[in-house]
Amino acid sequence: MKQTTTTRKPPMKRPLKRPIKRPALAAGLLAGLSLAAATGTAQAQLSNDSVKIGVLTDMSGTYSAIGGQGAIEAARLAIEDFGGKVNGKPIELVFADHQNKPDIGSAVARRWIDNEGVDVIIDMVTSSVGLAVQQLAGERGVVTINNGSGTTALTGPNCTPTGIHWAYDNYAMARGTGTEAVKAGGNTWYFLSADYAFGRDLEATTSQFVKAGGGQVVGSARHPFPNSDFSSFLLQAQASGAKVIALANAGNDTTNAIKQAAEFGITRGGQSMAALLAFISDIHALGLETAQGLILTTGYYWDMDEQTRAFAKRYAQRMNGAMPTMTQAGDYSGVLHYLRAVEAAGTDNGKAVVAKMRELPIKDFFARNGRLREDGRMVHDMYLVQVKTPAESKGPWDYYTIKAVIPAEQAYRPLSESDCPLMKKG
Repeated sequence: MKQTTTTRKPPMKRPLKRPIKRPALAAGLLAGLSLAAATGTAQAQLSNDSVKIGVLTDMSGTYSAIGGQGAIEAARLAIEDFGGKVNGKPIELVFADHQNKPDIGSAVARRWIDNEGVDVIIDMVTSSVGLAVQQLAGERGVVTINNGSGTTALTGPNCTPTGIHWAYDNYAMARGTGTEAVKAGGNTWYFLSADYAFGRDLEATTSQFVKAGGGQVVGSARHPFPNSDFSSFLLQAQASGAKVIALANAGNDTTNAIKQAAEFGITRGGQSMAALLAFISDIHALGLETAQGLILTTGYYWDMDEQTRAFAKRYAQRMNGAMPTMTQAGDYSGVLHYLRAVEAAGTDNGKAVVAKMRELPIKDFFARNGRLREDGRMVHDMYLVQVKTPAESKGPWDYYTIKAVIPAEQAYRPLSESDCPLMKKG
């Protein structure tokens, strides 16, 4: 190995300088250190020198039309509209199929957070997955924006400092559809509910509104999730004599149940079907001949005004003409607001970003009168709509008539009734 010899030079004589006053020296040093610290902090604020967004959704199952590829494209649109960078750093997008299984969703989220530097996880589209991922991410200080999960537990007993519930929840759906159906004379109810966190929560919440309005719940049945044959459940509901058969499910489960109810002649026999969580993709799958007259609640309708139509047109160009569901539109809205908050906060630290998301105004084509509350619930106006008849529809995807606007502060569970542990600590 070649050795290197270093020759020391004799020390140089330095010219004498005037003494510097110590207070001035100290102040200068402190200023320099502060500037260096601030510069270093600013440079290190975005972990991995990027912002990484993970779309965790159902890509091929019961809820794929609600979230799925549409959720991914909505997030892409938001990133593009933001400019593709935050404070000069790139925005990355990853996605995965959770297959509607909490263990798979948790495994993906853990890998994303621990190994791949994902900063925010969006969509989820299944309550059991949403709850599991929000808990995991909350323990690691990572932001989650649930759009497809309906359970109110996300902002109730299972709330976290970095967990956000954006597009809708079971309370808002139950308040809109449940209350209005009772007012219209549907005072006896029978529930067909998906047997997991979402379905049970939606049934319980809707029951409260039915009873508060003077109605009565005469029975219920819980079906496997997912399910294809509803015949035995529908026959039980038909035999109950209830005026309203309420479907506390979603996606393919809802459309299958409504189709089979039509085959059994349930609505022709005088009973009504209430779809407590139905999306425009469900109506499209059913067709207006079958779905006409259904009353449901939604947080977004593509044909409401110029703003909603402008987004829907761009989205449809990427999705073979399909219009966005409430959750897909919510994915766009949530991602864009998150990126604005990261930019304003100068960091992707989860708690700091959520604090900035609460501070910044939320007003876009999706969120009217939007506000992010302390429990993680983003409140915004909701809409009671009725499905048009074939004669009323003027063209493809022209499916809804807006019957009423439910103001943001009325649509969601009030904070005074919150069972979020964070609120109790506050």
